[in-house]
Amino acid sequence: MGKASRRKKEAQGKTKVAPAPHIARPFAGLPGEADWVAAYEILPAATATLTLRAEAVPEGAPETVTLATVLPMAWPALRRDDGSILVASQSGSTSGDPSRDLAQALLTALESEPGAPITRLPRATAETPRLQDLLDTEADFDVTVHEGFDFWLDGQEVTGEAAESLERANESVVPTTPITSAPATYWCRIGERTYIRHVLPDDEDAATTALARLHAKGESHLGEDRRLLGAFRAGGLLVPVWEVPADTEAADHEDAVTDFAGRYATALAATEDLTPDERRARNGLLSRQVTLR
Repeated sequence: MGKASRRKKEAQGKTKVAPAPHIARPFAGLPGEADWVAAYEILPAATATLTLRAEAVPEGAPETVTLATVLPMAWPALRRDDGSILVASQSGSTSGDPSRDLAQALLTALESEPGAPITRLPRATAETPRLQDLLDTEADFDVTVHEGFDFWLDGQEVTGEAAESLERANESVVPTTPITSAPATYWCRIGERTYIRHVLPDDEDAATTALARLHAKGESHLGEDRRLLGAFRAGGLLVPVWEVPADTEAADHEDAVTDFAGRYATALAATEDLTPDERRARNGLLSRQVTLR
């Protein structure tokens, strides 16, 4: 039997596994979908506690793991010496479904030995569970934003490349602070300019239409000197961005964000057809949109 024939026979004996399908809203169905998108796309240094479903993970697995935006050396996951697990939300998606990619990182860490960083992952497929299958979706998803990445240490000392990675990461952190008057809303300072980014939790098309209704009426601002720059798409949701005075802090915008949230809710509930001005505003928003990842 020739080599080509043997390869054909071997291929016929293997079961092909379908690739993971593309999911437009990968974090839909998880509590705090908008904050999941923020953790995946825009927060520089943040953590959150994830509660696992006991029946969905290996016996003896910890009850909780930590989601971290970034880990040293861009590791997708880490199992510390004490058995605790960290999974990096921003390690990148290779399958078209970030939920499956993060679930793959979590399952790989659960099966690894304590003290082992996860440097490479098997590619997620259609058979890979999703986060929605592994996590307790009744548990809250509360994000903690940090000034830097010292949470990597957990009281441990690091040396060599890991220490250098921590130093570089801390130097590159964009100052970011939550605005508490609306979910998934974050003030950040990039260079000499200051912005507010708000992940809207609604269907992207509906959110774009609501924002267009406000923009056509001159109501998409956050008050004087807080103009809407535009919006980008991330994780299947819409994220409007405002530039605000550079010398202001997050607390200075709490009331303005509350006022916007009320106007937005009213516009989202509107059912009448768009006016010509609103259609032009919507087209303008769409023409300036970009999609992250």
